[in-house]
Amino acid sequence: MAERPRSVTRIHRAARIEDAFHAFRARRALKRGYLPTVLSYTGYGTTEWIRVLGRVVLARDPRPGSRAERKNRRREESVRGWRSFMSVPYSEAEVVVEVDGTRHAVRPDRGGVIDEVIPVRLEPGIHTVTLRANRSGHVSQAPVQVVGDDTPFGVISDVDDTVMVTALPRPLLAAWNTFVLDEHARVPTPGMAVLLERLAASHPNAPVLYLSTGAWNVAPTVTRFLSRNLFPPGALLLTDWGPTHDRWFRSGREHKEQSLRRLAREFPGVKWLLVGDDGQHDEEIYAQFAKEHPQNVSAVAIRQLSSTESVLAGGRSTAEKHAQTSGVPWVYGGDGADLLAQLKELGIQA
Repeated sequence: MAERPRSVTRIHRAARIEDAFHAFRARRALKRGYLPTVLSYTGYGTTEWIRVLGRVVLARDPRPGSRAERKNRRREESVRGWRSFMSVPYSEAEVVVEVDGTRHAVRPDRGGVIDEVIPVRLEPGIHTVTLRANRSGHVSQAPVQVVGDDTPFGVISDVDDTVMVTALPRPLLAAWNTFVLDEHARVPTPGMAVLLERLAASHPNAPVLYLSTGAWNVAPTVTRFLSRNLFPPGALLLTDWGPTHDRWFRSGREHKEQSLRRLAREFPGVKWLLVGDDGQHDEEIYAQFAKEHPQNVSAVAIRQLSSTESVLAGGRSTAEKHAQTSGVPWVYGGDGADLLAQLKELGIQA
């Protein structure tokens, strides 16, 4: 009997249209002298593997005599603000990742995003990873936090309305983040930087991760915002805009849920403090995760939005105010100071 052909997953029409559009823009950009440029982001890992994150776009060096050249800006620094959204993602470039003297060849996905797990043996601590685009030779570096096997605690924090005040209607939030977002124009949530910094200081070598439904386009700007406002460094877990292979748009909620489950698999011995807000879905997502993985959650800290913020956010979460979920304690507060005081009572922050 003849072997039946294997079924092939059919890519959604919207994704095919998007791919064709990006291919057209890439051909034009390459003809105009644009080159593959690697934007590297903070990664994380264990003593046996690391997760390398980045994005490949087409960009060009500053024009001779331009303001950017006078300021000695590098090519990747030209991809800022609204330009990060207009930049052309490039999936055809092979990228060589070098860490601890070993090299690994990786390729970005159809959106230009690099998200690869690389086997490597490293000591706990901060290491530097180098990413080189083979076609252009462009080099970028990023830190990677290697978590020790005996690390018992970590922090996962939401971004919008949790560490930074958005104060925008949800329908406008995505557009604002994409076209206007600047680290100087955003306001940190009162006390949240101190809260996260105290937690990081109380738990040396504990991983701090920032989980958001934002697009990878804004990763450099969010990173600068966190650094400028003295938040502890950590990897950003963002998503990519546009259609997937099976739907018109990605689900931000699904991205958060899958990321949490992945971290539970990757770090089975870590108990996470989950930090979010009551603007929409954080409570529901964290409650479900705490039910599924109570052994991986030390507590849940929810920042309560003000009346004005909740109206702009489209209302508060419909979830009831929690005291515990599967034995996991919950704390609520209007700012970082309120949450910090309650976490001290729980013994989570010294």
